[in-house]
Amino acid sequence: MTRPLRHVVFDVVGTCVSFDAYYQRIDSVLGAKLRQNTVTPQHFGFTWQTAAELEFTFLSISGSYKAYQEVLRGLFYRTLSLCGIADPRALATDEEREKCIEGYQSLQLRPGCRESFQILRDNGFTVWCFTTGDVQRVRGYFERAGVDMPLENFISCDVAGVAKPALPAYQAVWDRLGANDVKWFAAAHMWDVAAATKVGFRGAWSSVYEKEPCLDVFSDAKLEVVAGSLVEMVQQIVEKSQCHQ
Repeated sequence: MTRPLRHVVFDVVGTCVSFDAYYQRIDSVLGAKLRQNTVTPQHFGFTWQTAAELEFTFLSISGSYKAYQEVLRGLFYRTLSLCGIADPRALATDEEREKCIEGYQSLQLRPGCRESFQILRDNGFTVWCFTTGDVQRVRGYFERAGVDMPLENFISCDVAGVAKPALPAYQAVWDRLGANDVKWFAAAHMWDVAAATKVGFRGAWSSVYEKEPCLDVFSDAKLEVVAGSLVEMVQQIVEKSQCHQ
């Protein structure tokens, strides 16, 4: 009897790559002006991306799906206003907004990402990346770092036109893999991995981004791995998979 294949599906932005370059770009473009208004670049960047993620998700739920980058662009001045900037368009220009968004294209892989992929492949796993947006752009994060990640192993929410954490988004990935295969979902977003487990994925969470798991909030998350670094996370995935062979 053929042994089932083993897969680990990774979230990309936030998990495999960090937001540091994005925050640094905001600092270089708007840092001085933001600090004059008692707003730090990282706090503004986090607020901006979080607002965009919220509206992106709501648009998807309501049947008005838009690509995340479009939503991010559209919420720039609103976010400045809600951060306490009285006249956002006097503080920043459209050109500065675009320079900040370009920082989002320059995100760097987290330490240990390359090693984590290699550990999994050495132990017979296929690595997949599940993301939002254009897969060619997202693949660029790995290409710039010299990490091999085949284009065919990228899956985007844009294809299905439904955003994570809607369960149909994860179901589409689940159905793409073999019915009897071993399927893990690995993320540094607790909401992400918690949703994936609801369609059947085995769940693994790394604290590299959110730091705190907040399990009182995600009390129904069916997690088998809660780890620190990406390397620690995949090592536990390998160990637990071997125990279930």
